[in-house]
Amino acid sequence: MRIGVPRETKPDEYRVALLPAGAAHLVRLGHEICIESHAGAGSGLDDREYIGAGAKIVASAQDVWENADLIVKVKEPQPSEWKFFRSGLRIMTYFHFAAERALAQACVDAKVVAVAYETIRDAQGSLPCLTPMSEIAGKMSIQEGAKYLERPMMGRGILLGGVTGVAPAHVVVLGAGVVGHNAARVAAGLGAQVTLMDVNLNRLRYMADVMPANVTTLFSDQETLRASLQTADLVIGAVLIPGARAPRLISRNGLAQMQPGSVLVDVAIDQGGCFETSRPTTHQSPVYIVDDVVHYCVTNMPGAVGRTSTFALCNATIEYVTAVAATADAAALSNHPLVASGVNILDGHVVHPAVAAALNQK
Repeated sequence: MRIGVPRETKPDEYRVALLPAGAAHLVRLGHEICIESHAGAGSGLDDREYIGAGAKIVASAQDVWENADLIVKVKEPQPSEWKFFRSGLRIMTYFHFAAERALAQACVDAKVVAVAYETIRDAQGSLPCLTPMSEIAGKMSIQEGAKYLERPMMGRGILLGGVTGVAPAHVVVLGAGVVGHNAARVAAGLGAQVTLMDVNLNRLRYMADVMPANVTTLFSDQETLRASLQTADLVIGAVLIPGARAPRLISRNGLAQMQPGSVLVDVAIDQGGCFETSRPTTHQSPVYIVDDVVHYCVTNMPGAVGRTSTFALCNATIEYVTAVAATADAAALSNHPLVASGVNILDGHVVHPAVAAALNQK
């Protein structure tokens, strides 16, 4: 199969979808690999490394898209790339269709085969391609939140860990999954007082066992959340329903409960965001203020640490790219034991139940 890797076009996206080692692996299996020139530059990967792995380097994205049977990307195709869609073209990437209706329609109209990393499940029911990016985003959420709590960045002027005789910041993490777990660990490690909230009591019991003493676990309901917001300096939105739109946990009215200069970091923004006032932002312009509350809603947080993210991503995805490339009949992907859960769009139809529900399609 001819596999193409274009350079990412989303603003401030420095990841690349295939490592030279991955290219060499696919070449050994008999596939042809075509990489757009400088696709790996943001991750510190030189074209010569790909050439040494047996890949072909081409000058333009058009050359990659038009000559590939399978396109492997990191972020959702941008509108400038939709013109390359065609019937039967396979695309593997993070699509996040629940928050990208126009993209979903473009894929349906063109009858591309859309395999979304974020909905692939393994035999244990976990999300192996999403997990490494969630780990990075969870850790970065505290790093970025701490920065925007600084007064010159429009925050409250709070040091996350406090100092002797001065109380630390109160960090509220909504969701105890992979993002929430990593966010809570980093915040606690910096000395913050952390409240970790979820509706899954079994998950909370596990978190209570593994977290340090400055992390308190709470069952999430409206009254408990409202009380936590009143003392929160930093709130991390870390909820996920795979394939579906993120639930709205904090309304516009809920901001009135928060202290001026407090910070919201919405890691769920790729799936539409879990705060009513959330809207996508970029690394170049990451924050805005609503009702005196700082909102950080960057849609590709891991892209800022491109080298770390690329290696973590490709370590997780190469198995699934290999499986898709090895399957001659696209229709067979919907029953493939490894990648069936990742097939979101096939033959002009949205076939993933959660994605279809989010898009109001049957």
